[in-house]
Amino acid sequence: MQRPVVIGLILLIVGNLFSAFYDVSIKWLPDDANASTFLLVRQISSVFMLLPVWLYSQRPMTTHISVHLWRANIGSVGALFLIIGLMALPLATVSSLFYSAPLMIILMGYFFLRERITAAQTICTGLGFVGILIILRPSEMNWYGIAVLFSAFTFAVNQLALKKVPNAEHPVLTLMLYNLLGIPATLVIAAFQGIEGLSWELVGVALLSNAFLLVYHWFCVLAYRKAQASDIAIAEYTGLLFIVFLGWLLFDEWLDNLSWLGAALIVLPSLCLPWLGSLLSKSTPKVADTLTGK
Repeated sequence: MQRPVVIGLILLIVGNLFSAFYDVSIKWLPDDANASTFLLVRQISSVFMLLPVWLYSQRPMTTHISVHLWRANIGSVGALFLIIGLMALPLATVSSLFYSAPLMIILMGYFFLRERITAAQTICTGLGFVGILIILRPSEMNWYGIAVLFSAFTFAVNQLALKKVPNAEHPVLTLMLYNLLGIPATLVIAAFQGIEGLSWELVGVALLSNAFLLVYHWFCVLAYRKAQASDIAIAEYTGLLFIVFLGWLLFDEWLDNLSWLGAALIVLPSLCLPWLGSLLSKSTPKVADTLTGK
């Protein structure tokens, strides 16, 4: 496996740990919290948190404002739907649904970015999809589950859109614009729903979750700039392990035997991807030799 791919995988796995912390923090929101109000507070606070870093980095600018505007607005809607799902569903259910995003990343990377998909990646994504279905179980599907699936789709679109941003652009600018340009859309949604549940407790949770999310996005920016999306997207699945562990540790949530099978189908193929790719690459010439009689 090439060095940039290895680095990208490591960065994405570490980033998913902080993504799990973000999911956990949503569970600490007050009972009267409003999803759009929380998202608005989180976005505004993130801009102020990133502002000193942006100034320290000599105020980097962008020439791709349209890409950032697209990502910010799509991301705002997706983030809102994910928060709604996290507030209503168990962590493991939300996580298993959200990890359909790597499947979407690989497929959209193939169709829209012309990225190559290997046989090993096809097998791993197929097994991961089966694992998601096992954990989800169609009988448990509801509007909250659909909201999380839509959030996963917006996440996949945003990750692929990073390919349109030059590698030379500073990551802090990407993160700052992602939050800053999304504020107007979130403000409209919050005004429509009504800004309710605003409290110091909500602000505290917003600051904490915002720190986790900013670190996660930072690692994502670095990871997807290191390697093509289809090579490293499978590592997104490893975050499911972090979610299951934290759900058990903090909320006494645990997976049953069937769900563990689903989790294994999601995580293990991604961990075995390098070995599987090497095995398939070695077997292909042998098959070709047999067919040609050489």
